[in-house]
Amino acid sequence: MRVGLGKDIHILKKGYDLILGGTKIPFKKGLVSYSDGDCLIHSIIDAILGALSLGDIGQKFPDNDPKYKGISSLTLLKEAKKFIDESNYKISNIDCFISCEKPKLKDYINEMKINISDILDINLDQISIKAGTNEKMGYIGRSKAIECESIVLLEDK
Repeated sequence: MRVGLGKDIHILKKGYDLILGGTKIPFKKGLVSYSDGDCLIHSIIDAILGALSLGDIGQKFPDNDPKYKGISSLTLLKEAKKFIDESNYKISNIDCFISCEKPKLKDYINEMKINISDILDINLDQISIKAGTNEKMGYIGRSKAIECESIVLLEDK
């Protein structure tokens, strides 16, 4: 078995879409990023790359490469899936935590899980996504950022 940890944070700002787990969430602010800013997917990709000892998302999908400008993070997740397919491993499970004061995310979590399971070709019960506030502390608590952490467990095929 191999374990990978991923973490990503993006600033919230008006004029951007809020996309988490491939789901567009209605909100007055969105995540600022070179790609679509989906920090949940970014943290999962980093966890996958970490479990496979392949570096990080910035090394595989650099933000100075024009082909990644505005790209859907789900497209990047498809690319990360190829790294798993080329290895002797498969995903056992994914556990994620989203730190977000606003908006409330409970109504969107199942759709996020479906998006992720479809791309990674795993069952919904292999994905856990939780969301919590930062108790109004720091950038997250003041709704100025969203942070996501993910752990991926890989096992032999």
